[in-house]
Amino acid sequence: MELTGEQLKMAETQLKRYLPRSQQVYGYLVLRNRVRSDPVRVFVDRWPEFNVIVCKPQYEQKGDLFKDIPVFAIDEAILEDIIRKSNVLDWTQLICIGINLRHIEIFKAVASEKGVSSSQLAVCHMMILKDVSNLPSIDSPGISLSSLDESHVGLVNQMWKFAKNKEAVRMIRNMLANFPSCCVLDAEGKPVSWILTYATCAMGILYTLPEHRGKGYAKVLISTMAKRLHAQGYPVYCFIEEENETSYKLFKNLGFTQEPSHREAWFGFND
Repeated sequence: MELTGEQLKMAETQLKRYLPRSQQVYGYLVLRNRVRSDPVRVFVDRWPEFNVIVCKPQYEQKGDLFKDIPVFAIDEAILEDIIRKSNVLDWTQLICIGINLRHIEIFKAVASEKGVSSSQLAVCHMMILKDVSNLPSIDSPGISLSSLDESHVGLVNQMWKFAKNKEAVRMIRNMLANFPSCCVLDAEGKPVSWILTYATCAMGILYTLPEHRGKGYAKVLISTMAKRLHAQGYPVYCFIEEENETSYKLFKNLGFTQEPSHREAWFGFND
C-alpha cells in the first residue's frame, strides 16, 4: 500500500527504532516530510507495522530513471516476495536500488529470473556524526561561503563521476532547488568547491576543482553543512565508497564514525 499524509510522518517515527540500519530511508522521509521536492511515492507491505518500505521517485521524464530507489527491509522473505510479485518495481526499465548490502543477492536473483542484467554502482561505508560538538574548530578567514542554485546544475553534473551525459541532471536540479547545499566562491563569485544533500538527507557530491585543492575547503564545507543540517533537525551522515580512503579519513578526522556492520550498496538493473 502507498503511504500519504500523516502515515508518512508515522513511518518516519517508526524507522527511528531501526537506526542505523534504516538511516537511508529514514533520512529520505525526514526530508520528504519537511521540504518541497520532486514527487515521491512511498510503499509498505502492510500498515501500521511494516516489514518493507520502498521510496520510489515518480518517473516523469527519462532523466528521472537516474534517481535511486531506497529500500529498507526487516524481513527478507517478504522483501523477496514483494520484488518478485508486486508491481512496485518496474523491471522493464532502468532502476537504481539503494539498499543494505546483505539484501542485494535477493535483488540479483530476482533480476536474473526476469532476464534483467545488474551492475554494481557503489558499495559504501556509512559515516554518522552523532554530536556536532565533536566537530573540530576550523578557521575559514577569507573564504566566501554560499549556497548553490539551479544555475549550477551543469557544473555539478559535469564534475560528478557518476553522471553520464545528462542522465543525472534532473536529480541534481532537484537537490539544488530543494535541499541544503554549500559552496566556496572565488573572487569572481563562482563556485570552486561544493557539497550537496541527497534526497536521503545524506551529504554528498563533495568536490573541489583541481586548481583549488589543498586549501582546506572540504573541511570547511563539511563542518558548515553538518552544523546547518543539525540545526534544522536533520540527521548528519554520509556514504563513503569503500575504496575512497581519502574521504574516509577526512570525515573520520572530523568526528564522523563508521557503522562497522553496515554497508550500503547501489545497484543498477536494466532490462
